[in-house]
Amino acid sequence: MGGKTQSLKQLALQKFKHNFWGVFSFCFIIIVGLVSVFAYVLAPDHSQYANQMHLSIHSKRPGFTIDMLTLPSKIQNTQNALDKLFFGTVNTETEVPVSAFKIKDYTLLYTEYASDGLVGEEKSLDLNAFSKVEESNLVAPKTFHLGTDKYGRDVLSRVLVGARISFFIGFVAVFISLIIGLTLGSVAGYYGGKVDAVIMWVINVTWSIPTLLLVIAITLALGKGFWQVFIAVGLTMWVEVARVVRGQIISAKEMQYVTAARALGYTDYRIITKHILPNIMAPVIVICAANFASAILIESGLSFLGIGAQPPMASWGAMIKDHYNYIILGKPYLAIIPGLCIMSLVMAFMLMGNALRDALDVKS
Repeated sequence: MGGKTQSLKQLALQKFKHNFWGVFSFCFIIIVGLVSVFAYVLAPDHSQYANQMHLSIHSKRPGFTIDMLTLPSKIQNTQNALDKLFFGTVNTETEVPVSAFKIKDYTLLYTEYASDGLVGEEKSLDLNAFSKVEESNLVAPKTFHLGTDKYGRDVLSRVLVGARISFFIGFVAVFISLIIGLTLGSVAGYYGGKVDAVIMWVINVTWSIPTLLLVIAITLALGKGFWQVFIAVGLTMWVEVARVVRGQIISAKEMQYVTAARALGYTDYRIITKHILPNIMAPVIVICAANFASAILIESGLSFLGIGAQPPMASWGAMIKDHYNYIILGKPYLAIIPGLCIMSLVMAFMLMGNALRDALDVKS
């Protein structure tokens, strides 16, 4: 008798905690989010977009190690710490893969690396122009843990940096779809009549257009680019939110608490935002989780078609596009690695959506 009654939110949270795959997916999504934010800290290649190219070591297998000669530049890097942390370092140094080197009489003699059994060009470098600190770190071994792509870029760094686009497009797309979907769905469901008929006509027309085709049309209208893709994907995902919100509000507006709010003289805006929407958000939250996964797939498809994130920006879809032909050339991992990343993140959102659906189901 003296026990406290748990609220619906507490009961839903408790049910979610007992769902192993839901909690596991939530933790995985949090980890991917942190990786995407601090990608340049974790990536071996700190240059912007992880775009440090070494054509002589292109398409090398995972675990490939090479001695890398770093030639400092006289150009001073004026970036601040935050800029380097979140946007990468503007590359002012030159890296040269070498197969052999030795120091003799303050002169560095080195042989440039050449693949396919060829012998690289032998060159020399006067060390008198460098300080002792620079001289000691001039040549150092570098390991490419996931190998290199066809341009000789570090695949691991590209995967980490590419997580940003695939992860944050979900947030932007869901945010845009929520604003449009909640607004139109609420107005249509609450007022009904001709207003509902007009909005439903817009919804049905938008619904009838294939999603990918509509995204391509919007992208071409706005232009190719990073934010254009985000906006285009968001503008195509509001329909399902609007339909669900409309149906929920049609049922909820006949409830007694809405009638009581009207009797107290509350405005329609307050009734919708303060009373109805908080009570119908459970199915909307589940749809948002599914829309996260859909946005990731759509962006990957656009990047694969070449109208998504533009080079040299790292994107999982663009990585598959660049290397899908390597599947039959004996190096399928170049396309499989970003494909597995997309699959894992999409599956995590879908599993979390299923867990939220079960947790928020009042009948259970």
